[in-house]
Amino acid sequence: MSPLPTLSRLRVGEQPLTALPVSVAMMLAGIAGWVLDLAFPDTDIWPLAFIGTALMLFALRGLGFWQAVLVGAIGGLSFYGILIWWLTVYLGLIPWIALTLAQVFFFSLGMGLIALTWKLTSEWWTSVAGRLGVVPILIAGVWVLREAIAAVWPFGGFAWGRLAQSQTESPFAPLVAWVGQSGLSFIVAWVSALAVALIIEWRMDIVDRAALGVAIITTLVLWPAYPWEATGSMRVAAVQGNANAGLFAEFNRGDNLRDHHRVTKQIYGEDVDVVVWPENASDLDPLRFPDAAQIADEVVQEMGAPLVVGTITRSGDETFNSVLLWDKPEGALAGRAIDQYDKIHPVPFAEYLPMRDIIYPLAPTLFDMVPRDFAFGSRDTVFDVAGHTAGIAICYDIVDDEIFWQMMRENADIIFAPTNNADFGRTDQSVQQLAIARLRAIETGRSVVNISTVGTSAIMDPSGNTLDRLPTFTEGYMIVDVPTANHTTPATRFGRSIELAVSGLGLIGLVTAWWFGRGLRPQRSSGK
Repeated sequence: MSPLPTLSRLRVGEQPLTALPVSVAMMLAGIAGWVLDLAFPDTDIWPLAFIGTALMLFALRGLGFWQAVLVGAIGGLSFYGILIWWLTVYLGLIPWIALTLAQVFFFSLGMGLIALTWKLTSEWWTSVAGRLGVVPILIAGVWVLREAIAAVWPFGGFAWGRLAQSQTESPFAPLVAWVGQSGLSFIVAWVSALAVALIIEWRMDIVDRAALGVAIITTLVLWPAYPWEATGSMRVAAVQGNANAGLFAEFNRGDNLRDHHRVTKQIYGEDVDVVVWPENASDLDPLRFPDAAQIADEVVQEMGAPLVVGTITRSGDETFNSVLLWDKPEGALAGRAIDQYDKIHPVPFAEYLPMRDIIYPLAPTLFDMVPRDFAFGSRDTVFDVAGHTAGIAICYDIVDDEIFWQMMRENADIIFAPTNNADFGRTDQSVQQLAIARLRAIETGRSVVNISTVGTSAIMDPSGNTLDRLPTFTEGYMIVDVPTANHTTPATRFGRSIELAVSGLGLIGLVTAWWFGRGLRPQRSSGK
């Protein structure tokens, strides 16, 4: 039997970087991606986010850039391939493969930059303080840089699978109100990188390493939640019609409307401030179909409250994924839409086809599933409802940082998040989305009403506590006195500045180490 491959040592400065054989690193990265996925809902074992990230970083340590890109590709394929498997339910394998490979591209390049950062910064910061105090911070910054770019580019990006989103049930979740999602991702990556550095730090006693790690974790866990105080309350009726009509599922026109109307009739006469229906709950536009308008009028009349309802609207040649605020002014003969939000960032390859003339001929059968292109909305993101300002986030809006910062600038004191999860069946997608909604509640300091056609639906207060929840694929409703608030969290006050700061720190550290290290390498290679 041949002996196991020995580890190669790359001595840089005073600190030896230990590189695994590439084949072993690839295997470890594949395991790391799987472990990282287990930290996300539905499994939701949040400590595994730190373990998975640490394993991924350990697999990269000491590798060259292109080796790390290869290793990162395996890790990204394992992580995203499992995380977004729900995409196959109605769309099949090809879209899942395409989106997974797109994320693997960003992930692998990010891992290449992290390996390069580790190598170059370890050359420059050779002291124990540098290796433990500086290098892990820069590595975490580069991790967030990769997340930040993938979240916005191309075509608006894909912000699913950020490290922060694994922490919604953890004691670290309250930190998101202080530092935002990018800041929380930074903390997870930093703690993971520091853990790896502590494990391999040969100059420190094992007791000192453990004490430092415990001190940092204790500080983060005991960091106080951002304080909030209710400024009022809003009695909300949120209806889940168990309507199985999504963007891609086959259905009869009007099914969604009939299902939500039928369930809402069960609560006629309840004293509420607003009735909230999900995305596309009225699959007949009340602005164009009198029958749909009549049903909306009936709901408003019987409930004595306005109706927030998702539908598909048209304006000239443009089509929008919209939410209407429907009400019947006193003395009016019929109700009308007194406000409207049109989805600002439709989902590429689902709600519109980018560069249709070029892309459609590549796979006509597949792209026939996207027969129309939703236009990009330009209206504001809030409704004035019952003396309150409600922010509106339709489905995938929940991962869009900019939309939430905008509604906070527009003084939202409660958030409605209507969504339609019918296309994803009984997969993890809906609970992943609900976890992100919970994180948004904590981050913004606002209650979030997450109402879906089929679930998962829940109402959460500004601390992220669940006030009520409905089971999936079951018709039902929630009637809750939901607290409102008007304070501003540090996360929403500073917005993207936090992301730019932590990711910029990583990039500046990498460039600085490379620039100043250029003059040192020739001297070291010559033994001087």
